[in-house]
Amino acid sequence: MQKLSSNSLSMFSMQKFKDLRLQHPYKFLTLISLAVLMLMVSSCQKPAAQVQLGPDQECFGCDFSGKSLQGQNLENAKLNNSNFSQADLKGVNLKGALLDSVDFTGANLTGADLSGTALTQANLTNANLSQANLTGAFIRGAKLNNAKLNGANFKDADLNSADLNGADMKGANFQGAIMPDGTIQK
Repeated sequence: MQKLSSNSLSMFSMQKFKDLRLQHPYKFLTLISLAVLMLMVSSCQKPAAQVQLGPDQECFGCDFSGKSLQGQNLENAKLNNSNFSQADLKGVNLKGALLDSVDFTGANLTGADLSGTALTQANLTNANLSQANLTGAFIRGAKLNNAKLNGANFKDADLNSADLNGADMKGANFQGAIMPDGTIQK
């Protein structure tokens, strides 16, 4: 059996690629579209060290676990599916950010501004949200098990189907909020 060199393999691939383009233009376009989509998705999943964070930043599926981002301005950032478990986010500005399905397990969000954020299906188990501002936040289906919510402001927030089991809610403001059972807090 003849052994193929890497040069002959690449020539073989290029010829097949050209044949596909000429004989099946729609399959070719589909292949190109799929390749571009794969590049876009893989480029979003960067390690935290490679990401420049700031307002309006986009980084889907990024890993910030255990990192210190104290006082950062991440207003209107798009960080869906990212991992912030055990991260120090004390005083961070996440106002209007998209944080759906984000993992904040054990994160310190003390005094953070999360007003108007989308936190649907986020995991905030054991997170510290003491004195955090979540005014008007969309927190549907989020897990806040054993979270520290002391003095947090949930005014007009949507907590429908959120899990607050074991959460410490001393001094938290839920005025006008939609609670996990669907009722509106007065």
